[in-house]
Amino acid sequence: MRFKTKYRFWTVFLVLLVVFILFGCVIIISNALYPNEAAMRELGSVPAHTYVIRYTEGFLFMVVFFYFTTNYYYNLFAEKKKFISFLKVSVIILLVCFGYYIILFYFFPLALRSHYPSLLVMFFTMVMNLSIFFGISFLVAYITILREGQKQRKILEAQKLQLEVEKSEANLNFLKAQINPHFLHNTLNFLYAKSIPYSPELSEGILTLSDIMRYALSEGNAREGKAPLKDEIEHVRNVIKINQLRFSNKLNVNFEVSGVVNGAMIIPFVLITLVENAFKHGDLQKQEYPINIKLDINRNKLYFYVIKRNPDLKNYLLVSDWKISGSD
Repeated sequence: MRFKTKYRFWTVFLVLLVVFILFGCVIIISNALYPNEAAMRELGSVPAHTYVIRYTEGFLFMVVFFYFTTNYYYNLFAEKKKFISFLKVSVIILLVCFGYYIILFYFFPLALRSHYPSLLVMFFTMVMNLSIFFGISFLVAYITILREGQKQRKILEAQKLQLEVEKSEANLNFLKAQINPHFLHNTLNFLYAKSIPYSPELSEGILTLSDIMRYALSEGNAREGKAPLKDEIEHVRNVIKINQLRFSNKLNVNFEVSGVVNGAMIIPFVLITLVENAFKHGDLQKQEYPINIKLDINRNKLYFYVIKRNPDLKNYLLVSDWKISGSD
């Protein structure tokens, strides 16, 4: 296994130093508020330098312990090792710690025996303390792995979205190369005018399709790579509308917009990519699986939610800094 140092030694040192200082302050305040004469007499019976050595040694021991265990547990999680691997490492570390404290018990008897009157008492105390320390190391490593996994999923979702946007742009450029936009627009307007006397629904569909194609072929009215948000919202509404016409208004889709959208700019076709994915992968005719689409402008940030009730599909949240996250 290739060992990766996730937590630096001096980072662990500084964190534990802060914890030790805070813990010492708590003890001092506690003794000031609730004096313990017996404890003070016991403290006075041991030379001061012995306590300094003892607690300095204890602090350095904890730094080395947490530095090694958190990094080792992190590597085991990263390599997806079985629980037996964690157990083996913990037992080895535990035996080393016991050997260390047994030696310490005989080399610094005054400092240790004031806390532990016998080796057996020290043994059980160490088991309890080290169990807590192992648990902390295990939890820190596990939370770190979870956060890294979540961050990696967000990166993959963002890359996937970027690929889909690039694919849409490539398809659009190919379509533009094959079709004269003015000819298509004029033809759709002609069909719209001819269909009015025969079918209002058909004429409405042709008009909506004309608006969609005009916006798509104009590259979203983009200026310097950004399009007006209000135009993107209208484009989303038109795509939802024409899909509703295709299925006789039986699709369970809700689209809400909140906040001030005037003046806001956005990368074109990002929102519609997520909406089209929802249409492509969702069974929108089922009442129990509706799709709720919500756009919210709040404090100069854009939040775009595509929430599907289907447990087999992912929900998406797109924010204005273009980081995307998926959740089950």
